[in-house]
Amino acid sequence: MDDAQQRIPTKGFLAWIERAGNKLPHPISLFIILAATVLVVSWLCSFFGVEAVHPGTGATVTVVNLLSKAGFRKIWSLAVTNFSGYAPLGVVLVAVIGTGVAEKSGFLAALMQRMLLKVSPVLVTAIIVFICISGNVAGDSAFVVMPPLAAATYLSMGRNPLVGMFTALASVSAGFCACAILGISDALAYGFTETAARMIDPTYAASPAINYYFLLASSLLLTLTGVLVSEKVLIPRYAGIDLSRYGKIEQKELTSEEQKGLKAAFWAFCVAALAVAALCLGSDPFMGDPAKGGSIMAPTSPFMSGIIITVTVLFFIPGTVYGFVSGKYKNDKQLFADITLAFRDMAPYILLCFFSAQFASYFSWSNLGQIIAIKGAGVLKSLNFTGIPLLIGIIFTACLINIFIASASAKWAILAPVFVPMLMLLNLDPAVTQVAYRIGDSITNPLTPLFSYMPLILGFAQRYEKDTGMGTVIANMFPFSFGFAIVWIIQLSVWVTLNLPLGPGGNIFLK
Repeated sequence: MDDAQQRIPTKGFLAWIERAGNKLPHPISLFIILAATVLVVSWLCSFFGVEAVHPGTGATVTVVNLLSKAGFRKIWSLAVTNFSGYAPLGVVLVAVIGTGVAEKSGFLAALMQRMLLKVSPVLVTAIIVFICISGNVAGDSAFVVMPPLAAATYLSMGRNPLVGMFTALASVSAGFCACAILGISDALAYGFTETAARMIDPTYAASPAINYYFLLASSLLLTLTGVLVSEKVLIPRYAGIDLSRYGKIEQKELTSEEQKGLKAAFWAFCVAALAVAALCLGSDPFMGDPAKGGSIMAPTSPFMSGIIITVTVLFFIPGTVYGFVSGKYKNDKQLFADITLAFRDMAPYILLCFFSAQFASYFSWSNLGQIIAIKGAGVLKSLNFTGIPLLIGIIFTACLINIFIASASAKWAILAPVFVPMLMLLNLDPAVTQVAYRIGDSITNPLTPLFSYMPLILGFAQRYEKDTGMGTVIANMFPFSFGFAIVWIIQLSVWVTLNLPLGPGGNIFLK
C-alpha cells in the first residue's frame, strides 16, 4: 500500500466528498477568488438595484458597489486594518501564549498519559465530546484549544490523531449552542429575542436561561451521537494507517521528575483558578460589569469579554510550572523559545487570515449577507408553515444563512424581528423560536469554507498530514452535522409534542 492509499480512505460517499473538496484551490486562492466574486456581485446587484427592508429597523438595505472609486479607496486603505482587526486572529494568537507552553513543555502529554491512557477509548471520546460541547461557555477559545488537544490525546492512546481532531472540531462547532452551562451566547441571543418579542408584547421579559433545559438535554444527547459517529464512522475510515508516521507517543511510565512536575502544575492551576474565582466574587467584583449590577455573565463584563485571557493564563501557569519542576526548562530563555516555536507553527494560519479577513470585510461592506438573510427569512414566511414544520423550516433557513454570515448575533439581529413576532402571532413562545434558530446556527458551522476557524483547523491537521485540504475537513464533519441535525430535530419535535418547558420562563406556547 503506498503512502497516499494509507492516508486517504478511497471508498464511499465521504471519500467522494473529500476528493471533490480537495480539488478546490488552495485556501488562500479560494479566499482571493471569493473576494473577487464579492466585488463583481456587488457591482451587478448595485447596478440592478437589489435591496431589502431590514425587519428590525425598517431601513432599506442596499448593495454597496465595491467596484467604484469609493470602494477602491476603502479596499486599499483598510487592508491592514482588516487584517489586524480580524477577530479570530487575535483570539488564536493570544491563546497560543498559554497553549504553546502547555504543549511544548510536555505538560499536556504528561497529563493525558496520567489521566486518560488507562481509561476506555470510548469513554475518552465521550469526555472529549462533552467537554468540547460545554467548552463553548469559554467562547472561541474552545476552537483553539480543543482540536489539537484531542488529536494529541488520541495519538497518546494509539489512535489516529485526525479522528480526535475532527471529533473535537465537530463537537465544538456543530454542537455550538448545546452547552451544559449558560454562557455569553445565551445572553447575546436572548437580547435580540426580547427586543423582537416586544414588537408584539411590550411587556415581554424572561431571561437568557429560556432554553437551558432543552440545551442541557441536548448536550447529553449530542455527546452520545458524537461518540457513535466517531467510533462507528471515523475510526473505521482511518483504520489500518500506520501511526508511526505521526510520531506516535510511547505509552511509558512517567519519570519521578515528570510526576513532581504534574503535582506542582496541578497545585499551580488550583491557585490560578481560585484567584480568578476570587475576582468574580462580591457585590461588585473585579470581573463584573458595573453597568449590569456587577454581573460576571454580562457580555460586556471583564470575565466574559476577557475569557480568552483567562483561558490563556490557566494554561500558561501550569505549563510553565511543569516545565521548570520537571527539568524541561532551566531558565526563562528556554520557556520563551518554546512560545516562539508555538507561534512559528501558526505561520500558515496567519498568512491565511490576511486573505480571509479581506474577503470577510468585503462581504460585510457590500451588505450582501444582510440581504441574503432578509430574503431567506421572507421566503420561509411566505410558505405559511405552522407548528413543527415551521420550526424545522427555521432550522434549515438558519443552516443556509449560516454559510454566508458567520456571526450568530449578526444573523439573529436580522432574523429575530421576522421570526419571533411571526411565531408569537401563531401562539408560539419566543423561547421555541430562539432554540430553533440556535440549532440551525450550529449545525452547518464546520461545513462551510467560510467558517472563521477553517484556516486554523487546516493548520492543525497539516501538522499530521501536510496535504490535508478543506475537502478532508468537510467530509469528516458531514456525519456529525447530519447526525446532530437528526437528533436535534427529533428532540425539538418531542419537546413541542409534549409541551415541555425549554427553560426557566421559556415555553413552547404562549400562556
